[in-house]
Amino acid sequence: MSDIKPNEASVVRAGDESGAEKDWAVAKAVYDSLKTKKPRPPKPSTAVTIAVSSRTLFNMVEERRVWEQEGLERYVSYQQEHEEKPLKPGAAFPFVKALMTVNSRLRTLYPESEELFDIVLMTNNHAQVGVRLINSINHYDLLIERFCMTGGKSPIDYLKAYLTNLYLSKDSDKVQEAIESGIAAATMFTPDVETELSETQLRVAFDGDAVLFSDESEIIVKQHGLDTFFAHERQNENKPLAQGPLKCFLEALGKLQKKFYAKNERLNCPIRTYLVTARSAASSGARVLKTLRSWGLEIDEALFLAGAPKGPLLQKIRPHIFFDDQMFHIQGAKELGTIAAHVPYGIGQKYHKGKLIEQLAKQS
Repeated sequence: MSDIKPNEASVVRAGDESGAEKDWAVAKAVYDSLKTKKPRPPKPSTAVTIAVSSRTLFNMVEERRVWEQEGLERYVSYQQEHEEKPLKPGAAFPFVKALMTVNSRLRTLYPESEELFDIVLMTNNHAQVGVRLINSINHYDLLIERFCMTGGKSPIDYLKAYLTNLYLSKDSDKVQEAIESGIAAATMFTPDVETELSETQLRVAFDGDAVLFSDESEIIVKQHGLDTFFAHERQNENKPLAQGPLKCFLEALGKLQKKFYAKNERLNCPIRTYLVTARSAASSGARVLKTLRSWGLEIDEALFLAGAPKGPLLQKIRPHIFFDDQMFHIQGAKELGTIAAHVPYGIGQKYHKGKLIEQLAKQS
């Protein structure tokens, strides 16, 4: 057990932060003294850090096949042999491009601001593969300067060190591990059909329960039915829901939106957020909206679908990413061209289309 008392620990942490500030000031001064047109990466402590895996940023289906069928050594050789061939864009690619668009607008309005998106490539690839990743990033002119290549080790332990606000991966186990560590995370899926997305506005769509909010209300639906749920929501209308795993990411988006509002750019804001929920508005919508209000958060559009499929509405929104905790909503969204990200959180993971997965397994 540590001999450091609580007040001493606070002093140590304060000292660490002070040292980090000094280190950052030195690094900034060195970077600013260099002659380059490339924007400097933002200060980590004030940035909104998005960590993406190499398989979400790029389409690495063929490379994955080589690794699975021919082994690690052949995989590394394959990547080195194809270093000059850029990887194709993956599921997270349009989202990353949209983040860069927002950064460009922010830098125009606030030239000295450090409150920007910072994109980190977080991968368990070996360093020998790094050259192809770097070449691909430069080919597409992506502003990704921070890499974490862990050589086969899980990168999850590094997420907090990088001050990650959101982690996107193709590996559901790593995503689950990140959420259990208190980091917003989701497993990304490539849509079945390609959809043209906005090049001037980042659009992010969220489910409500078990994504922005906890799964407390969803537990009541699953265990006691809709009538009990409706009664519960009316009785607790003025009691805010507990936060879910993606609440902090919505909060980070809101802070950046307010920077545009402060410059009278609300109607031309390059960030737009959507709530796309299976809840009914009249029966259970008020508590959701009041919860967001109590958090001091705004949502640009709120769509209450009363159990209707989400895919057709998402087709109209065309988000760069849609977060949901239910795999059947993810499936329906991606079938119609939406880039969807599964949040493996809450009681919904035990169900499929309203039925317990354990029961379905026994019936099959």
